[in-house]
Amino acid sequence: MSDLISKYENILSDYNDLIVSRFDADDFKLYNEILFSAHNCGIEGNSFSVDDTRELKEQQLGNIPVGKTLFEAYEMLDHFRAYEFLFEDTERPLTESLLKETHRILMENTLRYRIKGAVPGEYTNTDMAAGDTIFGDHRVLVAQVPKLLAKTQQTIDEKALHPVLLSARFHCFFEYLHPFRDGNGRIGRLFSNYILAKMNHPIIIIEREKKPEYLTALKAYKAENSIEFIEDFFLKSAISRMEREITDKKNLTRNFLDGFLKK
Repeated sequence: MSDLISKYENILSDYNDLIVSRFDADDFKLYNEILFSAHNCGIEGNSFSVDDTRELKEQQLGNIPVGKTLFEAYEMLDHFRAYEFLFEDTERPLTESLLKETHRILMENTLRYRIKGAVPGEYTNTDMAAGDTIFGDHRVLVAQVPKLLAKTQQTIDEKALHPVLLSARFHCFFEYLHPFRDGNGRIGRLFSNYILAKMNHPIIIIEREKKPEYLTALKAYKAENSIEFIEDFFLKSAISRMEREITDKKNLTRNFLDGFLKK
Protein backbone atom coordinates (compact mmCIF):
# COMPACT_ATOMS: atom_id res chain seq x y z
CA MET A 1 0.00 0.00 0.00
CA SER A 2 2.82 2.41 0.80
CA ASP A 3 4.23 1.98 -2.74
CA LEU A 4 0.83 2.84 -4.24
CA ILE A 5 0.52 5.91 -2.03
CA SER A 6 4.00 7.08 -3.11
CA LYS A 7 3.07 6.55 -6.75
CA TYR A 8 -0.16 8.46 -6.23
CA GLU A 9 1.62 11.40 -4.61
CA ASN A 10 4.22 11.59 -7.40
CA ILE A 11 1.57 11.58 -10.13
CA LEU A 12 -0.60 14.02 -8.18
CA SER A 13 2.19 16.60 -8.31
CA ASP A 14 2.40 16.31 -12.10
CA TYR A 15 -1.39 16.28 -12.44
CA ASN A 16 -1.80 19.49 -10.46
CA ASP A 17 0.93 21.15 -12.50
CA LEU A 18 -0.03 19.93 -15.98
CA ILE A 19 -3.82 19.65 -15.69
CA VAL A 20 -5.48 21.36 -12.75
CA SER A 21 -3.43 24.57 -12.70
CA ARG A 22 -3.86 25.09 -16.46
CA PHE A 23 -7.67 25.05 -16.37
CA ASP A 24 -10.10 27.81 -15.62
CA ALA A 25 -11.57 26.71 -12.27
CA ASP A 26 -15.20 26.80 -13.44
CA ASP A 27 -14.38 24.90 -16.64
CA PHE A 28 -12.55 22.19 -14.71
CA LYS A 29 -15.46 21.87 -12.28
CA LEU A 30 -17.87 21.43 -15.21
CA TYR A 31 -15.56 18.86 -16.83
CA ASN A 32 -15.49 16.87 -13.59
CA GLU A 33 -19.24 17.17 -13.10
CA ILE A 34 -20.06 15.78 -16.54
CA LEU A 35 -17.50 12.98 -16.41
CA PHE A 36 -18.38 11.92 -12.87
CA SER A 37 -22.14 12.15 -13.44
CA ALA A 38 -22.02 9.95 -16.53
CA HIS A 39 -20.08 7.19 -14.77
CA ASN A 40 -21.72 7.53 -11.35
CA CYS A 41 -25.18 7.06 -12.85
CA GLY A 42 -23.85 4.60 -15.43
CA ILE A 43 -22.72 2.19 -12.71
CA GLU A 44 -26.36 2.03 -11.61
CA GLY A 45 -27.64 1.32 -15.13
CA ASN A 46 -28.16 4.74 -16.72
CA SER A 47 -27.25 4.46 -20.41
CA PHE A 48 -26.15 8.07 -21.00
CA SER A 49 -22.61 8.22 -22.40
CA VAL A 50 -20.25 11.04 -21.48
CA ASP A 51 -21.20 12.81 -24.72
CA ASP A 52 -24.91 12.29 -24.00
CA THR A 53 -24.38 13.69 -20.51
CA ARG A 54 -22.61 16.75 -21.88
CA GLU A 55 -25.42 17.34 -24.37
CA LEU A 56 -28.05 17.08 -21.63
CA LYS A 57 -26.08 19.47 -19.43
CA GLU A 58 -25.96 22.01 -22.24
CA GLN A 59 -29.54 21.67 -23.52
CA GLN A 60 -31.41 20.23 -20.52
CA LEU A 61 -34.71 18.64 -21.57
CA GLY A 62 -34.75 20.63 -24.80
CA ASN A 63 -32.95 17.84 -26.62
CA ILE A 64 -32.88 14.39 -24.99
CA PRO A 65 -30.39 12.19 -26.90
CA VAL A 66 -31.94 9.65 -29.25
CA GLY A 67 -32.76 6.34 -27.59
CA LYS A 68 -32.60 7.71 -24.04
CA THR A 69 -35.58 7.71 -21.70
CA LEU A 70 -37.11 10.65 -19.89
CA PHE A 71 -36.50 8.80 -16.60
CA GLU A 72 -32.76 8.59 -17.36
CA ALA A 73 -32.71 12.28 -18.26
CA TYR A 74 -34.35 13.28 -14.98
CA GLU A 75 -32.00 10.97 -13.08
CA MET A 76 -29.03 12.72 -14.66
CA LEU A 77 -30.45 16.22 -14.20
CA ASP A 78 -31.03 15.52 -10.50
CA HIS A 79 -27.46 14.22 -10.27
CA PHE A 80 -26.19 17.51 -11.73
CA ARG A 81 -28.14 19.44 -9.08
CA ALA A 82 -26.92 17.22 -6.25
CA TYR A 83 -23.31 17.49 -7.42
CA GLU A 84 -23.50 21.28 -7.70
CA PHE A 85 -25.20 21.62 -4.31
CA LEU A 86 -22.66 19.45 -2.54
CA PHE A 87 -19.52 20.83 -4.17
CA GLU A 88 -20.49 24.50 -4.05
CA ASP A 89 -19.00 24.77 -0.55
CA THR A 90 -16.45 22.16 0.48
CA GLU A 91 -15.91 23.92 3.82
CA ARG A 92 -19.15 22.48 5.19
CA PRO A 93 -18.61 19.62 7.66
CA LEU A 94 -19.98 16.14 7.10
CA THR A 95 -23.38 16.13 8.77
CA GLU A 96 -26.65 14.22 8.57
CA SER A 97 -28.46 17.32 7.34
CA LEU A 98 -25.99 17.70 4.45
CA LEU A 99 -26.29 14.00 3.60
CA LYS A 100 -30.09 14.01 3.67
CA GLU A 101 -30.44 17.22 1.68
CA THR A 102 -28.05 15.93 -0.98
CA HIS A 103 -30.04 12.69 -1.18
CA ARG A 104 -33.30 14.64 -1.44
CA ILE A 105 -31.96 16.56 -4.44
CA LEU A 106 -30.37 13.47 -5.99
CA MET A 107 -33.58 11.41 -5.88
CA GLU A 108 -36.22 14.14 -6.14
CA ASN A 109 -37.71 13.17 -9.49
CA THR A 110 -37.03 9.42 -9.58
CA LEU A 111 -37.33 7.77 -6.16
CA ARG A 112 -41.13 7.81 -5.83
CA TYR A 113 -41.44 6.54 -9.38
CA ARG A 114 -39.09 3.63 -8.62
CA ILE A 115 -40.22 2.78 -5.07
CA LYS A 116 -43.76 3.50 -3.91
CA GLY A 117 -43.86 5.25 -0.55
CA ALA A 118 -40.14 6.09 -0.45
CA VAL A 119 -39.26 9.68 0.41
CA PRO A 120 -36.17 11.45 -0.98
CA GLY A 121 -33.89 12.57 1.82
CA GLU A 122 -35.32 10.15 4.38
CA TYR A 123 -33.70 6.98 5.68
CA THR A 124 -35.11 3.56 4.92
CA ASN A 125 -37.86 2.19 7.16
CA THR A 126 -37.24 -1.39 6.11
CA ASP A 127 -34.33 -3.82 5.92
CA MET A 128 -32.38 -3.69 2.66
CA ALA A 129 -30.72 -5.96 0.11
CA ALA A 130 -28.67 -5.28 -3.02
CA GLY A 131 -27.55 -7.93 -5.47
CA ASP A 132 -26.55 -10.96 -3.41
CA THR A 133 -26.02 -8.96 -0.21
CA ILE A 134 -28.57 -8.78 2.59
CA PHE A 135 -27.72 -5.92 4.93
CA GLY A 136 -28.26 -5.88 8.68
CA ASP A 137 -31.10 -4.54 10.80
CA HIS A 138 -31.85 -1.16 9.22
CA ARG A 139 -32.56 0.46 12.59
CA VAL A 140 -29.12 -0.49 13.90
CA LEU A 141 -27.36 0.50 10.68
CA VAL A 142 -29.10 3.87 10.29
CA ALA A 143 -28.12 4.74 13.86
CA GLN A 144 -24.46 4.38 12.83
CA VAL A 145 -24.64 6.97 10.04
CA PRO A 146 -24.10 10.09 12.20
CA LYS A 147 -21.22 8.30 13.94
CA LEU A 148 -19.58 7.51 10.59
CA LEU A 149 -19.97 11.11 9.44
CA ALA A 150 -18.61 12.54 12.69
CA LYS A 151 -15.65 10.14 12.80
CA THR A 152 -14.80 10.88 9.17
CA GLN A 153 -14.97 14.64 9.78
CA GLN A 154 -12.73 14.26 12.82
CA THR A 155 -10.20 12.33 10.73
CA ILE A 156 -10.28 15.08 8.08
CA ASP A 157 -9.72 17.77 10.72
CA GLU A 158 -6.86 15.88 12.32
CA LYS A 159 -5.32 14.86 8.96
CA ALA A 160 -4.97 11.42 10.50
CA LEU A 161 -5.24 9.34 7.32
CA HIS A 162 -4.30 9.71 3.66
CA PRO A 163 -7.24 11.33 1.82
CA VAL A 164 -7.72 8.49 -0.68
CA LEU A 165 -7.68 5.86 2.05
CA LEU A 166 -10.18 7.87 4.09
CA SER A 167 -12.41 8.29 1.03
CA ALA A 168 -12.29 4.55 0.34
CA ARG A 169 -13.01 3.57 3.93
CA PHE A 170 -15.92 5.96 4.22
CA HIS A 171 -17.38 4.61 1.00
CA CYS A 172 -17.09 0.99 2.05
CA PHE A 173 -18.60 1.56 5.50
CA PHE A 174 -21.38 3.76 4.11
CA GLU A 175 -22.40 1.20 1.50
CA TYR A 176 -22.72 -1.50 4.16
CA LEU A 177 -24.85 0.82 6.29
CA HIS A 178 -27.06 1.31 3.18
CA PRO A 179 -29.31 3.86 4.90
CA PHE A 180 -31.57 4.90 2.01
CA ARG A 181 -34.18 3.00 0.01
CA ASP A 182 -32.34 3.80 -3.23
CA GLY A 183 -29.38 5.86 -4.40
CA ASN A 184 -26.89 4.57 -1.79
CA GLY A 185 -24.20 3.91 -4.38
CA ARG A 186 -24.53 7.26 -6.10
CA ILE A 187 -24.60 9.32 -2.91
CA GLY A 188 -21.86 7.19 -1.37
CA ARG A 189 -19.56 7.96 -4.30
CA LEU A 190 -20.59 11.63 -4.19
CA PHE A 191 -19.63 11.92 -0.52
CA SER A 192 -16.41 9.95 -1.00
CA ASN A 193 -15.39 12.55 -3.56
CA TYR A 194 -16.61 15.39 -1.36
CA ILE A 195 -14.13 14.12 1.23
CA LEU A 196 -11.35 14.29 -1.36
CA ALA A 197 -12.39 17.78 -2.46
CA LYS A 198 -12.39 18.96 1.16
CA MET A 199 -8.77 17.81 1.37
CA ASN A 200 -7.80 19.40 -1.98
CA HIS A 201 -7.40 16.13 -3.86
CA PRO A 202 -8.86 15.31 -7.30
CA ILE A 203 -12.11 13.41 -7.37
CA ILE A 204 -12.02 9.74 -8.32
CA ILE A 205 -14.00 8.56 -11.34
CA ILE A 206 -15.11 4.94 -10.97
CA GLU A 207 -15.81 4.10 -14.60
CA ARG A 208 -18.89 2.05 -15.42
CA GLU A 209 -16.64 -0.41 -17.24
CA LYS A 210 -14.87 -1.07 -13.93
CA LYS A 211 -18.08 -2.00 -12.10
CA PRO A 212 -17.18 -5.71 -11.68
CA GLU A 213 -13.80 -4.85 -10.11
CA TYR A 214 -15.43 -2.18 -7.95
CA LEU A 215 -18.08 -4.56 -6.61
CA THR A 216 -15.48 -7.26 -5.98
CA ALA A 217 -13.45 -4.79 -3.91
CA LEU A 218 -16.53 -3.82 -1.90
CA LYS A 219 -17.58 -7.43 -1.35
CA ALA A 220 -14.11 -8.30 -0.05
CA TYR A 221 -14.99 -6.36 3.10
CA LYS A 222 -17.90 -8.73 3.74
CA ALA A 223 -16.08 -11.88 2.63
CA GLU A 224 -12.69 -11.28 4.24
CA ASN A 225 -13.30 -8.43 6.68
CA SER A 226 -10.60 -6.51 4.83
CA ILE A 227 -10.68 -2.84 3.87
CA GLU A 228 -7.47 -3.10 1.84
CA PHE A 229 -9.18 -4.20 -1.38
CA ILE A 230 -11.32 -1.07 -1.68
CA GLU A 231 -8.37 1.12 -0.63
CA ASP A 232 -6.27 -0.49 -3.35
CA PHE A 233 -9.07 -0.02 -5.89
CA PHE A 234 -9.50 3.66 -5.05
CA LEU A 235 -5.78 4.38 -5.28
CA LYS A 236 -5.42 2.55 -8.60
CA SER A 237 -8.51 4.28 -10.00
CA ALA A 238 -7.13 7.68 -9.01
CA ILE A 239 -3.72 6.93 -10.48
CA SER A 240 -5.23 5.58 -13.70
CA ARG A 241 -7.32 8.68 -14.24
CA MET A 242 -4.44 11.10 -13.65
CA GLU A 243 -2.05 9.11 -15.84
CA ARG A 244 -4.57 8.91 -18.68
CA GLU A 245 -5.37 12.62 -18.67
CA ILE A 246 -1.71 13.62 -18.50
CA THR A 247 -0.86 11.23 -21.37
CA ASP A 248 -3.82 12.40 -23.47
CA LYS A 249 -2.82 16.03 -23.06
CA LYS A 250 0.80 15.39 -24.01
CA ASN A 251 -0.14 13.19 -26.98
CA LEU A 252 -2.71 15.60 -28.39
CA THR A 253 -0.30 18.50 -28.08
CA ARG A 254 2.51 16.57 -29.76
CA ASN A 255 0.27 15.13 -32.47
CA PHE A 256 -0.97 18.59 -33.40
CA LEU A 257 2.54 19.96 -33.64
CA ASP A 258 3.75 16.96 -35.62
CA GLY A 259 0.72 16.58 -37.85
CA PHE A 260 -0.30 20.13 -38.60
CA LEU A 261 2.55 22.58 -38.23
CA LYS A 262 5.07 20.35 -40.03
CA LYS A 263 2.90 19.93 -43.15
